[in-house]
Amino acid sequence: MFSYRPPSEPIGVIHEDKQFVVVNKPAGLLSVPGIAPEKHDCLRSRVKSMFPKATGPMTCHRLDLSTSGVMIVALDAQTHKNLSVQFEFRRTQKRYLALLEGHLEHDEGEINCPMRKDMELRPLMLVDFVEGKPSQTQYRVLARESYRDRAVTRVELLPHTGRTHQLRVHAAHPQVTTVGTLGQINADETTGLGHPIVGDELYGDASNAERLMLHASMLTIHHPETGIQMTFKAQDPF
Repeated sequence: MFSYRPPSEPIGVIHEDKQFVVVNKPAGLLSVPGIAPEKHDCLRSRVKSMFPKATGPMTCHRLDLSTSGVMIVALDAQTHKNLSVQFEFRRTQKRYLALLEGHLEHDEGEINCPMRKDMELRPLMLVDFVEGKPSQTQYRVLARESYRDRAVTRVELLPHTGRTHQLRVHAAHPQVTTVGTLGQINADETTGLGHPIVGDELYGDASNAERLMLHASMLTIHHPETGIQMTFKAQDPF
């Protein structure tokens, strides 16, 4: 349970054409409407009001409520289908910026933690080396710095899969619920970082940050009509 207070700031448009629009979603705004009437204000509804002639499902992918950054929204059903297939079959490329609690030991690496829903603590996800779905993320340290007088690490995250809360869980593990052991699967697999994202109310501590420090800074897709590769960026907010 939470009190939904969506930001009032206007949606920043990064790119638009007749088939889709790319926007910079602010932190605190739902990607799609919730069930309750007070949660109908969301990115999709705001884009619909900006482009009233848009048709079809529109939403091709999502960002968490607390995550900001690049999102693409289809303006017709055919474009929605094309873009959805690109996301489903991993033909897109995504880059995220995050601040993690503490200083990471290694400068780069790959996280491979299979995940599934925590059926007892929804909407949380957990790491399950027995029944979890594969999820992989590459990370690279950009800087070791401080935030509000405590050590943090600025990292680039490149997800190869798109599981719910993937980056948040990969950053926090092994501080999240885990089923099975790494050795049961492959001794060479890399576990999570053990450094939650700053401001993570689900897998860390949000008491000393004004927001979740996770931002979708770049998205690359192939144009649905021309097939030309296009990259869109949203300015880093922290």
